[in-house]
Amino acid sequence: MEAQGREQWGTRVGFILAAVGSAIGLGNIWRFPYMAYENGGGAFLIPYFFALLTAGIAIMILEFGIGHKYRGAAPATFAAINKNWEWLGWLQTLVAFCISVYYVVIIGWAISYFYMSFGQGWGDDPKGFFFENFLHLTEGPFQLGCLVWPILGATLIAWLINWIVLYSGVRRGIEVANKIFMPILFVLVLVMLVRGVTLPGAAEGLNWLFRPDFSAIWDYRVWADAYGQIFFSLSIAFAIMITYSSYLPKKSDIVNNAFMTSLINCGFSMLAGIAVFSILGYMAAEQGKAIQDVAGAGVGLAFVTFPQAINLLPAASFFGALFFLSLTFAGLSSEISINEAVISALMDKYGWSRKVVATWFCIVGFVISLFFVTGGGLYLLDIVDHFINNFGIVFGGLIEVILLSWFFNLESVRKHINAVSDFAAGAWWKFCLQAVTPIVLGYMAIANLIGDIREPYSGYPVGALIAFGWVVVVGVVVAAFILQASKGKGRMLDSSSNL
Repeated sequence: MEAQGREQWGTRVGFILAAVGSAIGLGNIWRFPYMAYENGGGAFLIPYFFALLTAGIAIMILEFGIGHKYRGAAPATFAAINKNWEWLGWLQTLVAFCISVYYVVIIGWAISYFYMSFGQGWGDDPKGFFFENFLHLTEGPFQLGCLVWPILGATLIAWLINWIVLYSGVRRGIEVANKIFMPILFVLVLVMLVRGVTLPGAAEGLNWLFRPDFSAIWDYRVWADAYGQIFFSLSIAFAIMITYSSYLPKKSDIVNNAFMTSLINCGFSMLAGIAVFSILGYMAAEQGKAIQDVAGAGVGLAFVTFPQAINLLPAASFFGALFFLSLTFAGLSSEISINEAVISALMDKYGWSRKVVATWFCIVGFVISLFFVTGGGLYLLDIVDHFINNFGIVFGGLIEVILLSWFFNLESVRKHINAVSDFAAGAWWKFCLQAVTPIVLGYMAIANLIGDIREPYSGYPVGALIAFGWVVVVGVVVAAFILQASKGKGRMLDSSSNL
């Protein structure tokens, strides 16, 4: 039976743009180019696209399929499959919540830098400005320091935008927002790309990005990095795609939607890589340095290296605004999807209205995000992000794939998917889920665990890693079982539902 009163997307385009908006995030701009550069350049695309097919698209089809079939957020969907598996849905939902309260602060940084870009407010020393003048970074994670008011104001703006969109609902809020954000984001990146490739030194930057080192494909670590990049960049295994697909109409092409979402996401990563490395090539040429001396990833690339490059560009204010507006839109589209996964789960479980849940969720989320707006916020953000990604997402995804492909009638989902899709999910799909993906995710999970036990992450004090890393991960697991045991008044499904 159809879930009573459940919202739906207005158009297929709206759903695709929302799913793509969730998948395209900050990592597409600041992580993919560096991963390719570090792992064999053009040769990295071989394991990357193999990982896309065998893990990314396979899991995307699975999550679209179960979300569409059971018409609920992640906890309701897993409860419908097996009443004892509801905790897994809550695990993924709580992982999404943990990410939302620090990810929004990075969006706040991007908003602040967008404003500063009109006058290069970071000055001649972007590194010193970012860590000292902007973040007011303290000596360590146990020294939080004071609230940084400009970042707090920008973070509040990000939360208000999220509240307006989420309060407005699926069709009038999330769909409309992504119909605005996504086209603008692609245009911004294309403008940066076109200008970037015409700069002196751009060819050398692109050469470093795409020059193939085929010896790299024989290194198992390169394949692990490729799977990791696909896994983290597609928003799979933390409740989002299950939730978004639950809003699809009955007649929806699941397989084609999954391919389109995944390929558009990867295409955007390629465009961003070209834009970023062409500008880094120009920066290296202007400073008389090698590409490897200026290339980087993550926060350092976005808020230190790129402002340095922007300072050297003609029309610096224009390109600074383009870059940081791109980061803002990419971040907001992902943040909205992360928050929706949590809000939808609470609505399903407890029967609360969207307006009430969205309002209180954003208030609570804003309060918790204040910890990351302090002078020690970057340390907390780094530790929580590392543990939530490497243990919450990876182990949650591994458990999901094993349970659904080995201890559930996967064929029933495949029949449902194929009945509404233009082309079928065939034997390759089941093989990838039952064999390839569990092996790769299992390796990643064990390697991450051994690595963190052997050596403290980034040299942080063990006490800080326990307090802000392990305690958070264990707390998420415990809270997931508590939420499963709690009694709700909403529309939680069970395995006897005839859907």
